[in-house]
Amino acid sequence: MPQFRIAEAARLLGVSDDTVRRWVDAGTLPAHPDASNRKVVEGTVLAEFARDHASAPPDPSGVRRSARNRMVGLVTAVLMDQVMAQVEMQCGPHRVVSLMSSEAVRDLGLEPGSLAVAVVKSTNVVVEIPGGSS
Repeated sequence: MPQFRIAEAARLLGVSDDTVRRWVDAGTLPAHPDASNRKVVEGTVLAEFARDHASAPPDPSGVRRSARNRMVGLVTAVLMDQVMAQVEMQCGPHRVVSLMSSEAVRDLGLEPGSLAVAVVKSTNVVVEIPGGSS
């Protein structure tokens, strides 16, 4: 079973090492010493913690939809020609890039600084693991 040191857990959760240490000390995030006597968090425990403590801005659209992968963020760039456009968004720590028609960009009024929701509905999602993992 994978285990993550405090610093690794902090990077995965997008918080500081000190925040993870406070959670461990408070008993909010269970950890135990590894063979080298360093505190580690079990991968399954960290995954559950990440899922239960995920915080995303509320979806401002008020639209109900079947797609479960929605990311609220800010438009950071729009590159547009007469037919097509590339829209970049920053959704928390994630950069999302969408290609769409220039007409759609104009209809939606997308420009840097606009609040938008990236919706991903796909049956083709690539999942990778770090090199050397099995």
